[in-house]
Amino acid sequence: MSSSVIPPTPSAADYAGEGDRPLVPEASDPISLFQDWMAQARASELNDSNAMSLATVDAEGRPDVRIVLLKGVDETGFTFFTNLESVKGVQLAGHPVAALCFHWKSQRRQVRVRGGVTPVSAAEADAYFASRAAQSRISAIASDQSRPLADRAVFEQRVAEISSIYGDDNDIPRPPHWGGFRLAPTEIEFWQDQAFRMHDRLRFYRKEEGGWATVRLYP
Repeated sequence: MSSSVIPPTPSAADYAGEGDRPLVPEASDPISLFQDWMAQARASELNDSNAMSLATVDAEGRPDVRIVLLKGVDETGFTFFTNLESVKGVQLAGHPVAALCFHWKSQRRQVRVRGGVTPVSAAEADAYFASRAAQSRISAIASDQSRPLADRAVFEQRVAEISSIYGDDNDIPRPPHWGGFRLAPTEIEFWQDQAFRMHDRLRFYRKEEGGWATVRLYP
């Protein structure tokens, strides 16, 4: 099998030309550190600095992963929205645990998160749904996400029909099959690329008595 499409391993000269990178800072609050890193990524990433891999498990315990967009983060956790009848929605309802991974190539950083997942309130889902572009809301109503589609034209026709119902009306209600989830983290790991694969890793984990503890990890 040809490996010509795979980038070569960096040479000593490559590393020397890139310069030193900072280590993950000692911190007591991983959410504040994540928000700092997200702000830096937003300023430097070409597309979707809030994109994250979301890993779930199905009824047989088989892992599944896809890219979704983070829509909120605070002390309560990491929030995202989806069709509740999609594969991920069904998997999260059956096994309410998940893992997230952010990869910011411009910063050469990763953040990994694990924890339990709960649905957001109807009011919170309503508020976010209302903030979306009208056509995005119509698409969410029209989509039977993750289920077979015989022909793209079927979906486009459904979108057209729903658009004709609402017209230019901006008051498009959230469908009952659409909502959000919040992952309450029990572990958050920050990873910073370093020369010669001497990467820096700092893991935060919840203490039983509350608060966070940290441990440095070998790369």
